[in-house]
Amino acid sequence: MEDLFSLQGRAALITGGSRGIGRMIAAGFLARGARVYISSRKAEACDAAAAELSALGKCVSLPADVSTLAGAQALAAAYAAHEPALDILVNNAGAAWAEPFDQFPEKGWDKVVDLNLKAPFFLTQALIGPLRAAAAQRLAKVIHIASIDGVSVNPMETYSYAASKGGLIHLTKRMALRLVQDGIVVNAIAPGAFASDMNRDARDHAEAVAQRIPAKRIGRDEDMAAAAIYLAARSGDYVVGHTLVVDGGVTHARG
Repeated sequence: MEDLFSLQGRAALITGGSRGIGRMIAAGFLARGARVYISSRKAEACDAAAAELSALGKCVSLPADVSTLAGAQALAAAYAAHEPALDILVNNAGAAWAEPFDQFPEKGWDKVVDLNLKAPFFLTQALIGPLRAAAAQRLAKVIHIASIDGVSVNPMETYSYAASKGGLIHLTKRMALRLVQDGIVVNAIAPGAFASDMNRDARDHAEAVAQRIPAKRIGRDEDMAAAAIYLAARSGDYVVGHTLVVDGGVTHARG
């Protein structure tokens, strides 16, 4: 069982890894023995987070803006300067936008869709060489961080966010069918309420939010880490193209 959930000797890259869900996953991977590279748009925050996480194991900061193709390719090149192979890629960087339908702006569409939907595809494409190199030894893993808002409907007017996450869940299936041929297993996680800068309601009003969750609590760091470890380790080798919902039952309660 120890080997089944071990990440010992594996290299992982996590976008949006300096805070929130990305940082939860980074800490979990480090605890299971992985070498972890984290990326975020803000270099200072990325460097600070990597320094703090280094108390758990090797953690390297690789700042980048993956919302553009050039940014994705630059991150891939920066990673390749450190490692010849990539065992685990976590496409976590994301953005949200809420505005009434009549006023919803084009920039609120483009910013969110570029980062949430386009970036996971093109960053995986840019890193396909290191992923295939890892897969020559054992299965490589790609994990997209989607959202329960791509599974069921949130009452908030987050049109581009919901569309991007729903699209990412379907993209996960399409990418999985192609990349499993190369020994690369693609899956997704759809988180519910976890405390983060993106979900400030859960962060700042956890008790109130918990009352709307069947499990009567928001997600904890270890809940997210455990889900990602399961998919990243040997334990998830035979799970292909699925989205693991980690939400305390919210999607079922929405109907």
